[in-house]
Amino acid sequence: MLDKIFSFFSHDLGIDLGTTNTLVLVKGKGVIINEPSVVARQKKTKEVLAIGNRARKMLGKTPPMIEVVSPLQGGVIADFDATQSLLEYFIKQAHEGGGLIPKIPRPRVVIGIPSGVTEVERRAVQDACLSAGARKAFIIEEPMAAAIGLKITVTKPGGNLLIDIGGGTTEIATISLGGIIVERCLRVAGNKMDEAIINYMRMKHSILFGKTSAEEMKIQLGSATRDPKEKQEKQQVFRGRDLESGLPKSIKVTESEIREAIAPIVTQIMEAISDLVKETPPELTNDVVNRGIVLCGGGAKIKNLDKLIAEETKMPVWMADEPMTAVVKGCGRLLEDEKLLQQVKVTGGLR
Repeated sequence: MLDKIFSFFSHDLGIDLGTTNTLVLVKGKGVIINEPSVVARQKKTKEVLAIGNRARKMLGKTPPMIEVVSPLQGGVIADFDATQSLLEYFIKQAHEGGGLIPKIPRPRVVIGIPSGVTEVERRAVQDACLSAGARKAFIIEEPMAAAIGLKITVTKPGGNLLIDIGGGTTEIATISLGGIIVERCLRVAGNKMDEAIINYMRMKHSILFGKTSAEEMKIQLGSATRDPKEKQEKQQVFRGRDLESGLPKSIKVTESEIREAIAPIVTQIMEAISDLVKETPPELTNDVVNRGIVLCGGGAKIKNLDKLIAEETKMPVWMADEPMTAVVKGCGRLLEDEKLLQQVKVTGGLR
């Protein structure tokens, strides 16, 4: 009875709690929040000064008494208090404005987490969500949520292979009958590519770039393999700090350089995909060959990555139309289908 009253005054939320970005979906309204998972706070008092986009703008620009932290590392909570503040901020933001009846931020939440986390790490996410104001928090593994978000039938016999490349983790899973049959969770993804670009530019050009510049290089010039149809590769000018003189310096960065920089990360992902395909039961492998491998997540947008995976696995690969929102949309669909939620959830319940 009390839950029905709360559901009238509060929104149900689907949350993709990512290492790089957090997406929030309101049941019946769609995705309303897509902001960086970043918190700015006082070092001594831990007073929160900014969250999300406002905090991201402070990166690399703060005085010594202020720190800008990413509370999630590798898809799991590294700073519980900062994660709680982050979730509390987004939950309140989702309940602001609109409607004649004021909303109470006490939502029922379905939240996606990496498949390879421990029971302690799962409990930490659930506790942080409940402490942030949720009245119920259900935990769902991200590959399963992504598959549901892409409207793949996960409850029937039949194999579906899904690859979700985010900021902190790469999730590779074979799904059938509402469960994950074989999975790989790599703590290697988009953020490691950014770090690889920074190190490459330091070693080759003796120029230091920040994380924001490295991410921009990855987005603009990143590719998994060269397209033979392209006569000329792209290049773009970026500005960093010369390590010898300490002064600003601009250089032209080419697509081949970024491809070389991120190659070790791409290789690790490809090896994990190959290992998982080898471990997938033959009956399910046949289904995957017929249906194709599904690619989603922000890192899946790396140019020609789908072609490389198809070439290495000898299987068809198709990219989700909106790869970054697959997980949060899956969480949203589970809010609408209680039976499916009970079938695929990992953990969940009341405070």
